[in-house]
Amino acid sequence: MSDSDQQKIEQLRKDIQQHDHLYYVKDQPQISDREYDRLLQTLKDLEAKHPEWITPDSPTQRVGGAPAEGFATVVHKVPMLSLDNTYNVEELRDFHNRVIKNLGKEDGLEYVVELKIDGLGVSLLYEEGQLVRGATRGDGKTGEDITANLKTIRSIPLTLPMQKDGYQSMEVRGEVYMNRKGFEKLNQQREQDGEAPFANPRNAAAGSLRLLDSRITASRPLNIWVYALGHFEGPAFNTHFEMLKQMAELGFRTNPETRLCKSFDDVLKMIDEWQEQQASLDYDVDGLVVKVNSVSAQKKLGSTNKHPRWAAAFKYEAEEAETVVQDIRVQVGRTGSITPVAELTPVFVSGSTVSRATLHNEDEIARLDVRVGDRVVIIKAGEIIPKVVRVLKEKGKKRKPPFKMPKTCPECDSKIERPAGEAVWRCVNAACPAQLKERLLHFASRNAMDIDHLGTAIVDQLVDTGKVKSFYELYDLQLEDVSTLERMAEKSGKNLIDAIAKSKQAGLARLIFGLGIRHVGQRVGQVLAQTYGSMDALAKASYEDLEAIDEIGPRIAESIREFFGEKHNKKELCKLKQHKLVMTQEHKAGGGNLSGKQFVLTGTLESLTRDEAKRKIVDAGGRVTSSVSAKTDYVVAGADPGSKLTKAQKLGVAVLSEKEFQKLI
Repeated sequence: MSDSDQQKIEQLRKDIQQHDHLYYVKDQPQISDREYDRLLQTLKDLEAKHPEWITPDSPTQRVGGAPAEGFATVVHKVPMLSLDNTYNVEELRDFHNRVIKNLGKEDGLEYVVELKIDGLGVSLLYEEGQLVRGATRGDGKTGEDITANLKTIRSIPLTLPMQKDGYQSMEVRGEVYMNRKGFEKLNQQREQDGEAPFANPRNAAAGSLRLLDSRITASRPLNIWVYALGHFEGPAFNTHFEMLKQMAELGFRTNPETRLCKSFDDVLKMIDEWQEQQASLDYDVDGLVVKVNSVSAQKKLGSTNKHPRWAAAFKYEAEEAETVVQDIRVQVGRTGSITPVAELTPVFVSGSTVSRATLHNEDEIARLDVRVGDRVVIIKAGEIIPKVVRVLKEKGKKRKPPFKMPKTCPECDSKIERPAGEAVWRCVNAACPAQLKERLLHFASRNAMDIDHLGTAIVDQLVDTGKVKSFYELYDLQLEDVSTLERMAEKSGKNLIDAIAKSKQAGLARLIFGLGIRHVGQRVGQVLAQTYGSMDALAKASYEDLEAIDEIGPRIAESIREFFGEKHNKKELCKLKQHKLVMTQEHKAGGGNLSGKQFVLTGTLESLTRDEAKRKIVDAGGRVTSSVSAKTDYVVAGADPGSKLTKAQKLGVAVLSEKEFQKLI
């Protein structure tokens, strides 16, 4: 290797690591997303040229590698003890009194109060400044080695300036979590792809960290807060608060809401404040953690086999409600997924009346042992999803038999199967009426073919009367076929027929998404359209070609090949082509003048609808997102733009008027 290449690689690594820290930890980006991508690509190219110089701490190693066969077991250098929980002020005061009794004094006693993040505890081991291992908490003494997955989280530093501060070894503890927006977006994508949604952000984070394919983990919106040290070799700390400051200086992400309390009364004030404030966060917390600040006092207090005596968790009670399970039904999704749902006696909880709660899958029902007629406790997980948390078993009351999944689909009576390694049962009949209805609604949805007036009531009638058995039969409908339907007069019937005809021009990306290929969401549809430029070219693409595309993993590639290899789907596409639907795209990936650019639209545009503007951007190779970030290239501002414009100006993102936008495209 030439000295020049070696120097370039070393400098690029330093620069990229610095920009990662500024963006993911400090939230103070100094370069655009495009500039960052150029730096990373240059490093990838140099490392490809000189693979012998690839190191485990290189920024290129964050993207995830080939699937692992399993997780090895590791032993923590210092046990990761759990916290003793308290649920009211009296119990927390008992903890405070025990601390005073064991220390023999109250004068000078300080506490550090931290938010109790609802995520997954992990341990990060650094040796001579390098991240050498990351592990789950496990049973506290041993955990699972998930180093490859933790490396994909960009707020976790791969290297530390430890030696200049006198540290040789350091075992850092933190909580990996997923924020609410990321969780909602992930679940929306899973539902679009026919997968069961996660129950809450914690389950989503935990499941993401335990995936054997770290490439999938890399696509998940995970983050971390660091809160403690286990084993370390280096200068000692006098206080816990001092340690947290040092962690921040070393490059770790520490929670800004952590507070040093000079007295127990200050602790109680913080508890009162966060009772209401926790709802304002964009991530879930389930209480506070109260820690004695003095390290010497911590050592004197010591620990039990399970809990440190110098710390306690104060857990806020989630609002619960009791109700009765009237029935357990299963519903069929558009990809055939069979999901059990509890029908409940209506009950008010967390601001709304709840009458249904998902039971997720067969395994969750067995874990809860929930049956028809049971009295149950429900909460809203993350204040969003109604969830059954436990069954209230009554002594002497005879219970109904355990629930069993049906052997056939409740809609079409076809066989159902549970694929190996999955928790969800599926109907294998592609012509299942329940799937057909859901698939048609998806096909007609705003982000797919955008067929106005084709809602649930109309789709139900079209399928139930046998007038529509596939997508292409929508385009055979005549005015007399729809004007006789309930709630459909001649004028509204004509509007529907016109909307169906207009959808022929929706474009390749929308059509790919609308077909409902499993695991292919809106963004993947855009990528495929930009890459291949036509449905015919996509249909001929090999598994290897598909997997080689950025954003397309093995699971998506396999799903696409299965779709285009199925006879029914080939017939469907042939018929759609005969009906003259647009199946080509003018610009392939890299060919549009907006290729690689990220846009946000805000306010009302005069000459274009929001959807028309989005389509023009996508057709020119760009991407449209819903929120402004440092990765945004342009914000297009119409009339009454709102807070997105303010954020764009704050971040220094380029703002375009409608006239400037029209000129750009």
